[in-house]
Amino acid sequence: MDHFSFRNGVLYAEDVPMPVIAEQVGTPVYVYSAATFRRHARVFREALSGLSRVHLAYAVKANPNLAVLRLMANEGYGADVVSGGEMTRALAAGMPADAIVFSGVGKTHAELAAALDAGIGQFNLELEEEGEVLARLAHARGRRAPAVLRVNPDVDAGTHAKISTGRKQNKFGVPIADAAAMFDRLAKLDGLNLRGVALHIGSQLADLAPLEAAFGRIGDFVRTLRAAGHRIDRVDLGGGLGVPYREGELLPTPADYGAMVARATAGWDVELMFEPGRVIAGNAGVLLTRVIWNKPGEPNPYVIVDAAMNDLARPALYDAWHDFVAVEPTGERITANIAGPICESGDTFAMGRDIDAVRSGDLAVFRTAGAYGATMASTYNSRALVPEVLVDGDRFAVVADRVEPAALIAAERVPDWL
Repeated sequence: MDHFSFRNGVLYAEDVPMPVIAEQVGTPVYVYSAATFRRHARVFREALSGLSRVHLAYAVKANPNLAVLRLMANEGYGADVVSGGEMTRALAAGMPADAIVFSGVGKTHAELAAALDAGIGQFNLELEEEGEVLARLAHARGRRAPAVLRVNPDVDAGTHAKISTGRKQNKFGVPIADAAAMFDRLAKLDGLNLRGVALHIGSQLADLAPLEAAFGRIGDFVRTLRAAGHRIDRVDLGGGLGVPYREGELLPTPADYGAMVARATAGWDVELMFEPGRVIAGNAGVLLTRVIWNKPGEPNPYVIVDAAMNDLARPALYDAWHDFVAVEPTGERITANIAGPICESGDTFAMGRDIDAVRSGDLAVFRTAGAYGATMASTYNSRALVPEVLVDGDRFAVVADRVEPAALIAAERVPDWL
């Protein structure tokens, strides 16, 4: 459920008409619903209420806007970060350092040191050398770094190949066959407090069976570690729960997921950690755009909008689907291609799709754009960096400015010798 709805034939974000935002901020622009973020955060928490010890760390990469992170902090969420920049954002938004989990396969020495100095709550180790470096850095500070070992359970999540993370050929985690011996070696290092294990098998998961299979392997692994004398008090189960991108699409709900987790982890006696991102942010945002042209084409016309692949990269990267809805639909339908102004054939959002009939100047939205939208935007073709707006009831604010080409040029230099 989200808080984007039609009133008297006009699409609203909560209590704000979309044309008002377009008039005052311009297009393209991301529009987020605070009420939807809050609702999804609470629904996910409630789905896990049957578990005794839970830590929720919002996946910052899904939508790292400071206002969004403040919303999540106010809902009691920590942060799952994958870079020093994301850690800085989480701290700036008011998330406690000890509620931050640092994931990611390529943490630099400098990032590890900065995270230690910030006092973050957990490092998810991706390889043995990383653990050794972290231990040395922590020991030099007279500390023991709280850490878990990320294990690759070699389970196919059944998702898009570019967002699969749990197969043995993926770059994430250590092979489960090597993990016990590696855990034993790392646990002996003075600078580490190795407390458990982590896993993450992929994103936009539409089936809970692969997750349950992966959790089963991790449960066996935890028992193996305990039998070897290791104290295991936390397991990070990652994230990945999918959201519906198409109207009428049915996916497992947070309640379904919570019931599966309770079943799969029964008897583990650990704190379970979760990294929800898309499931909270996805349907909390739309990309508002304006039609520039209706261009004749064969076999279908092109609807050229002012949003482009630099603003919303998912369709170009993954052939991802985003529903396209007119802000003031007439009831008429057409079959058309939807494309942006970028000088790339890949700058298309849909081909041969049945959509609301729109004309030059009309407003429309790409739905389910609250996750992996603005965070992946670029300035390709020297286009402005897309702004972001947060709506809360009948008020709204620009929470990220449109960065115009002139500002980008001002950050560049021409050497004197040219």
